[in-house]
Order: sequence, then C-alpha cells, then structure tokens
Amino acid sequence: MQNHTITTFILVGLTDDPQLQIPIFMFLFITYMLSITGNLTIIFLTLVDPHLKTPMYYFLQKFALLEISFTTACIPRYLFLYSISTGDRSITYNACVAQLFFTYVFGMTAFFLLATMSYDRYVAICKPLHYMTIMNHRFCKMLIFCCWITTFLIVFPPFCLGLNLEFCDSVIDHFFCDVYPLLKISCSDPWFMEEITLVCYVLIFITTLTCVFLSYICIIRTVLRFPSSQQRTKAFSTCSSHFIVVSITYGSCIFVYIKPSSKDELTINKEPVMLTTSISPMLNPFIYTLRNKQVKQAFSDLVKRIYWSQRTR
Repeated sequence: MQNHTITTFILVGLTDDPQLQIPIFMFLFITYMLSITGNLTIIFLTLVDPHLKTPMYYFLQKFALLEISFTTACIPRYLFLYSISTGDRSITYNACVAQLFFTYVFGMTAFFLLATMSYDRYVAICKPLHYMTIMNHRFCKMLIFCCWITTFLIVFPPFCLGLNLEFCDSVIDHFFCDVYPLLKISCSDPWFMEEITLVCYVLIFITTLTCVFLSYICIIRTVLRFPSSQQRTKAFSTCSSHFIVVSITYGSCIFVYIKPSSKDELTINKEPVMLTTSISPMLNPFIYTLRNKQVKQAFSDLVKRIYWSQRTR
C-alpha cells in the first residue's frame, strides 16, 4: 500500500449518529471484556487443571488465544481511542497495515486450527485405542506450527502485493482497516487484488471446511455403529461444542466476505463484521464451557479453591 502523500487514514466507524455512539460503545465494551475474560479462563483452566491436559484441550487453549488476539486486533482501537477518548478517527498508514496483517493472520489461522480440532475429534472417536499414540505432544505442536506456517504462506504474498497500492482518498468506510474498504479508495485497478484476495479466502475456506466435513463424516459413520444409544450420545456430545463453533465461524464469514466487488457499497457489511469480530469470540468460550462437563468441573474446582483459600486467610 505504497503512497507518497497519504500517511494517515480516517476511519468512518460504525455510525455518525451521536445517539448510537453510547449503545455501540457499551455493546462493544461488554462483548470485548466477556471475550477476553472467557477465553483467558479457558487458557488458565487448561494450564492448571490436570484433567485438561489432553490434546483436545491443548488445541482449545490455542484457539482461545487466537480468539483473544483476533478480537484485540480489531476492536480496542475503535472502542477506546475513538469512543471514549479524543474522538480522533485517524489511523496512521503503518498502524493500518499492521492491523490489516494481524487481523487476517489471526483470523485465517483460526480456520486451520478448527480443521485440526476436527481431526483430533476424528482420531479420538474413530481410533480411540491409538489416540494418545497418534496425538502425542510433539505431533500436536507440529500441527499448530503447520496452521501458522500455512496461513503465512497464503496471506503473505497478496499482502506484499497490496503494499504497492496507491490511494486517491484517505477515508476508509469501516471501523478498522480491512481489505475491501481499502481497495475501494485505491487509485490502482483493484481487480487483480480483489481476485487474489478472493482466491485466498476460498482456498482457506474450502480446504479447512473440507477437512472438517470429512472428519465429521467419518465420526458420524463410526458413532452410528456403536451398539448402545448411551455411547452414541456421549460421542456426539464430545463433538457438539466444536461443531457449534465451526457453524458460527464459517456461517458468519460466508455472510461477510463472500461478497460483491469492492466498488459496491460496503455499509451493509459493517454490522456483520462487527458481530464476527466481537460476538463470535465472546460466545466460543461459553459454548465450550456450558457444553463440556470436564471444563465445567474444572471451573467449579477452581472457584472452590479460590473460595476456601480466601476463607482460610
């Protein structure tokens, strides 16, 4: 996004209506704090509770960290610097580039991690006797590394091409630096960047969704062969939290990013993007906590330990 004149962009934000500023601020503040608190709780529980030392919770810990990173890359600058501080909507060129890069790296890595978590559930249910042998700690770390390196290999080339864009305007019709709003104000022909961006979206989306789909097909086929309904219910409940998170994540991204040309109006997409960057990271830890007996038990044990430690002082 090379430019010799524009060194600062202006973020339009979600709305210019002063009556909506406070409700939007309260909404974003509450969802952001719940997201950070919920995901930090998941991370802390998986670190301290001995019953949550399995590969499933190792991946859940990394996913919670990604959710914190993703929502932090998108929300806080708009929330704190604009809404309750100076009212300054400006963002420097370098800060905009950094926000764009980290938002996409964290967001795209989450897709690969969801696919990895699906594979983990496949091994746990379809190959239970070999689960700990296959999903050993070294292999789990390698899978996490592959999620990150694959994301970089896909995201970095178009990102470098985008650094050569020049801009005719400094006003970004969004509340954070995103690809399509930036292409909208580019002096360069955005066609190639639009196409390569869409290819990256589709490549990551289709690849990871295929892995998830195949994993769940194998899981369903295996579970349906179980002799008792109790075994089938237990197996499906093990995967239910992950399946709900997958549905929310992929569903919201289909609605937001599989979209028309950047020259079209983008205002209608701000609200879905806001929900994707604030609601999904907030819901995920609650979904895993409320639907997982081990996580609920670990949380209950932690609360009891804190309570009794306070009582004994």
